[in-house]
Amino acid sequence: MQVLSALDATFIYLESEHSPMAIGGVYIIDSKDAPEGFSYDGWYKLVESRLRGSKVFRDRLIEVPWAMSFPFWIRDPDFDLQAHLPRIKLTKPGGMQELMQLASENWSEVLDRSRPLWEMAFVEGLDNIEGVSKGSYALITKVHHAAVDGKAGGEMMSSLMDLSPEIRQLKGKDTWRPEEIPSSWAVITGAWSGAARKALGLPGFIGKTVMGAAQVYTDKRLSQLNPPPRILSAPKSIFNQPIRSARTYWGRNFDFRRIKAIRKTVPGTTINDVVLAVCAGGLRHYLLDKGQLPEKQLVAMAPISVRKETEGEDSGNQVSAMLVGLETNISDPLKRLLNIHGNTSRSKIHASAMPASELTDFLPSETLAAAARVYTRTRLGGYHRPFFNVTITNVPGPPVPFYLAGAKINTVYGMAPILDGLGLLLVVLSYQDQISIGINSCEQIVPDPDYLADCFGRSMVELENAALQLDSDDLDNTLQEYTIEPMVDANPLASARLALDQALEAIKALEK
Repeated sequence: MQVLSALDATFIYLESEHSPMAIGGVYIIDSKDAPEGFSYDGWYKLVESRLRGSKVFRDRLIEVPWAMSFPFWIRDPDFDLQAHLPRIKLTKPGGMQELMQLASENWSEVLDRSRPLWEMAFVEGLDNIEGVSKGSYALITKVHHAAVDGKAGGEMMSSLMDLSPEIRQLKGKDTWRPEEIPSSWAVITGAWSGAARKALGLPGFIGKTVMGAAQVYTDKRLSQLNPPPRILSAPKSIFNQPIRSARTYWGRNFDFRRIKAIRKTVPGTTINDVVLAVCAGGLRHYLLDKGQLPEKQLVAMAPISVRKETEGEDSGNQVSAMLVGLETNISDPLKRLLNIHGNTSRSKIHASAMPASELTDFLPSETLAAAARVYTRTRLGGYHRPFFNVTITNVPGPPVPFYLAGAKINTVYGMAPILDGLGLLLVVLSYQDQISIGINSCEQIVPDPDYLADCFGRSMVELENAALQLDSDDLDNTLQEYTIEPMVDANPLASARLALDQALEAIKALEK
């Protein structure tokens, strides 16, 4: 048995019928890139042969009575692969509209907790998608967010993928053995022992917290920078209201070379800065067209790289979720990009000085469960001031093609869950020479995700025109106007006060 972390358990506690907590994607396979005889049966056999590649495939959730402890995983004694691999024929004319609608309907449904929390639908009949051959295929995947983080999700999909059309064979034997479903008494006693282990680890946690706080107090870099947006400081917008079960979804592709060209033209900016600027411009167009653009800039929650200069690529992913101002109140696309670059630069420094802690791991599980369930069932998230306006997650993907059952993956769009009050989530994925934006929302908030995708296209063209038509003198003059300014109060304790204020604001919001 493997107990869920507090964060993973929270995804279980937050889930409701109107708010499924799954992540996933749409994988399009062009029929011209598929081997002769490619079919559902071949796909099924591939998955069957790769189950040992990830424990997620056959792990089943066991919930503890009265939430005395966090849930845990066991090896499912009733595992049935057929239940996880549905076969679907896309309705005619088999275009993008029908595929996105199918994905929306699929992601509107909560996964069955009586079996492993994942599903991969094999879709046939893609007959009318621009740039894709008639008779192509798609996979629509979803996995519960409690079952996968970035690492486990990558492990799960990479266990199915190959780097060439040749289907590799896993070495060794499958040593997986099912476990018995434990009795209620065994579950309860296990919860008690888990609570004891948590208490023994508390002194070490306190020491780490004290050291982290000391670092924040003594880091003088933070005193020289304007702080990133505070939690609950975002303006109200149409994206921040109660959500509905019926999802809306759309995917839009861009040539990755266009993003890179803008980054090279504007020195100092990053791929992430340009992506955020494209998204910000698209959101501005969308809200302006609907007469709903707030006077104050929208705030995004975005993963930010906090890799230090002394760390190489081999040190792994170094990211932190930060709040970033999107400068949607600025009409000039180049000035918007430069401001966003300054915002992300400040956020990176704050993130590197304030490492994430495991505070929630020491909250009583029943308290965390009750708080999450009350928050979800009362729909409270749709009525208080938003923590932020939109989530934008930028996930770097492989620069080379991947294959499934010998068929090359042509395009990938990402999906992630939305919540009451946070009704728009953009998943940005790079794959080969493409970068895609997956628009996740619901009918009440973004009923026309295809139009929002067009707004991102307009934003890209405007940013290209603004950046690529500048001469060097104009660019130098523009860059000088957008340096990061120091705080008026250059007190070395200012950053610590900021961190404490934000923590207190979050606690007060949850208490209310």
